Amino acid sequence: MFLGIDLGTSELKALLLTDQHQVLATARSPLQVQRPQALWAEQHPADWWLALQNVVDSLHAQQPQALARLQAIGLSGQMHGAVLLGARDQVLRPAMLWSDGRSAAQCEQINHHRPELVTLSGNLAMPGFTAPKLQWVREHEPAVFAQTRRVLLPKDWLRLMLTGEAVSDMSDASGTWWLDVGQRDWSDALLEATGLSRAKMPRLVEGSEIAGYLLPELSRRWRLPDRVAVAGGAGDNAASAVGMGLVQPGQGFVSLGTSGVVFLSSDRFEPHPSQGIHTFCHALPKRWHQMSVMLSAASAVTWATQVLGLAHEADLLAEAASLTEHERGDAPIFLPYLSGERSPHNNPQATGSWTGLRAQHTRAHLAYAVAEGVGFGLLDGLRTLSAQFNGRQSLSLVGGGSRNAWWAQLLADTLDVSLTVHQDSENAGAIGGARLAWLCTGAALDRVAITPPVLNRYLPNPASQTQLAARYPRFQERYRAMHQGHAAEHVAS
Repeated sequence: MFLGIDLGTSELKALLLTDQHQVLATARSPLQVQRPQALWAEQHPADWWLALQNVVDSLHAQQPQALARLQAIGLSGQMHGAVLLGARDQVLRPAMLWSDGRSAAQCEQINHHRPELVTLSGNLAMPGFTAPKLQWVREHEPAVFAQTRRVLLPKDWLRLMLTGEAVSDMSDASGTWWLDVGQRDWSDALLEATGLSRAKMPRLVEGSEIAGYLLPELSRRWRLPDRVAVAGGAGDNAASAVGMGLVQPGQGFVSLGTSGVVFLSSDRFEPHPSQGIHTFCHALPKRWHQMSVMLSAASAVTWATQVLGLAHEADLLAEAASLTEHERGDAPIFLPYLSGERSPHNNPQATGSWTGLRAQHTRAHLAYAVAEGVGFGLLDGLRTLSAQFNGRQSLSLVGGGSRNAWWAQLLADTLDVSLTVHQDSENAGAIGGARLAWLCTGAALDRVAITPPVLNRYLPNPASQTQLAARYPRFQERYRAMHQGHAAEHVAS
């Protein structure tokens, strides 16, 4: 029996996985993001710990006998967040999240004035990454920076609470901008650039290695075996890849979570920092991956659901699906940049909009434009990976958005890619965490990282593709028109 814990932005999820690949039970606990100022996005780590206790208590109520046979725990988590700890490991300030865009000036300084560091890291410094956040704290909250004795990523703070050990894994550490991703080790030069050293970093392990053991008092509380291993785990996207069995070179997925991701596995370190492509370590030894990231995907649908007065995201997608093909062609254009954007624009100042509104437009037109706009944003990202994608025409679809068949078909049409939805794809990150826990007990990779059964395949529809191909240039033109200054600056750099 293996426990996977996935710390997301909007919820913490956990599940029990058997060694026959059966998901025995799941539990969720919601989370909220605080936005005290424009571009800021924060959460209190104490809320994560409360959510974790809630889900494990729930699993214990559902499956006490299964938990009594637990062998290992694996963690998956939202990447890039900065948890600053003092001398007694006390949290010094709310955690700054992956979607926090306040450190744009610090990123510009690093990328323009220290280009050798970009080469070393294999990635542009972006406001979402952890290192620029610490540079912002260094400049704007010097008293907090001076007290900082340790910096942890979100899931690794949970590990500290579970085991008492400060440890990170290679995939999650890749998103800090402090890791030499090719060498899979902290970089002294990158750390020094933001006033830090290895002494303030957690120990590094591979995602499939043992990182520590559950504290005895927690084992007693949840009536678990005496010695439960906790695996290194992974950042959410690498964990999702393991959860869906996508660990071989060329395998990949499209993720429709709070953010949107196009992910491709690789067996080598081949950085392409231009246009915001991320090159990170995979969750398994001697493997890497590349991905494009958009900051608002399913979260754009959630936002529009609230703004348009609908009860659930499913209601918004149902409204969107109600339009005829002709009505879709007349819909406004939606830019999904509600939290800025990464790939390919690397622009934290990018903003969202509906444009081209007319009196005849209805709520259904606005709803359709949002679903389509997220697809166009993912297409921008896929195009940045065109050389790595190399003509392959099939990707898996994961995340909460994968549950809606109409939206999945629209994405297949937009991306011109066959999309496959697997069993439990909406739980890919938590399953990946559980599988990494399984691997840390010594299980063979080919037994653990299998591809789950296929539930649906969505093939591109040529008729829909023709209409979308006509609307996509309008989407691109609206971004250029609204952000012309940034686009020119980005090209110049």
